Amino acid sequence: MSVPRVLILDGLWNKTLAAVRALGLRGFHVAVGEWTRFATALFSNYCSKRLIYPSPKERPAKFLDWLEGELKKNHYDVLMPMEFTTQTLVTSQIERLSKYCRIPFAGVDLALRLHNKAFLMRYAREKGFDIPKTYIIDDLNQLEALTAELPYPVVIKPQMSSGARGIKYVNRKEDFVKLYERVHKQYEFPIVQEFIPDGGDAMGVCLLLNNDSDVRASFVYKRLREYPVRGGPSTLRASIKRDDVRYIAESLLRYFKWTGVAHVEFRVDPRDGTPKLLEINPRFWGSLQLAINAGVDFPYLLYKLAMDGDIDPVNDYKTGVMCRWIIPGDIMHFITNPNRFHMKPGFFDTKIKDDLLSLKDPLPVIGRLSSVITLLYDKEMQDIFLRR
Repeated sequence: MSVPRVLILDGLWNKTLAAVRALGLRGFHVAVGEWTRFATALFSNYCSKRLIYPSPKERPAKFLDWLEGELKKNHYDVLMPMEFTTQTLVTSQIERLSKYCRIPFAGVDLALRLHNKAFLMRYAREKGFDIPKTYIIDDLNQLEALTAELPYPVVIKPQMSSGARGIKYVNRKEDFVKLYERVHKQYEFPIVQEFIPDGGDAMGVCLLLNNDSDVRASFVYKRLREYPVRGGPSTLRASIKRDDVRYIAESLLRYFKWTGVAHVEFRVDPRDGTPKLLEINPRFWGSLQLAINAGVDFPYLLYKLAMDGDIDPVNDYKTGVMCRWIIPGDIMHFITNPNRFHMKPGFFDTKIKDDLLSLKDPLPVIGRLSSVITLLYDKEMQDIFLRR
């Protein structure tokens, strides 16, 4: 029986490393690509082949030519882009590329629609889903009138971004127009939402749907720490069971006839205990290693779905499992959190597993640290890390 062969793109990220390790441990031939050789997953013991390609962001046409050539020259069963930019670029050329291997991701138009926070909030409000109070602006002349009615503090969010990129918090009405225009220059017509007070859980629902939009794997986790502290990518998370948010996430994706992996974010409003829908990330998510540790191996399940056409549902997993992103996420949280010595669990708890650190696969740490060096000269790397 032949060894399964997978090509995974976007080797810079921890979620990519999680996929490489998960498939490599199962005996897969895992080729990994990235536009820089200073990429975390390229240093993994489970990386069978290392590839450097033109930047999908800076040179998309060259990247697609390279990708078609690699797929044509070397047999792969499945292609897995891990970042949204790469995923949508690949799926925009699905007819061109799918003749060489399976690409088990939803179409580009649907992915772009669900990734748009303005579209999602409009839809959710129309259908009666609980969301933060949201203001959608399509004319800068609306700003002055809106300034007086906003329930400060508010959050300005780009319609399409990930992590903490472009997010601004506004505490005083005197600052609103200036901060909105600042975000607007880079991310056109961001949305404005009420700030949900601290005290409620932030949760993610991770899902895999088949070609009929039936759920084939689900996983829920709670964010325990984030960086920036006030709201950003999670730096420590724990697996939980939470049927209410899982049901909302599943119903949304089924309605839109989604296929493949997706991640839906919620935050519980402590004022009424209601989980509020925040966004859909129609891609692999940063906390992928936690799901794998808890027993839901999404990369392998996605591979099986692509190859077999369907799989049995996987909904059971261990709760209370914790995993963190220590370099640099949880370190930065510790440095910037005024309550750093009172956190539970504590920063120095050695029992917590990590996205990156592994005695069996130690070299990705070198990849992560070496990528920091490129911040001195590489504009694309600066964009990735300094705007998170």
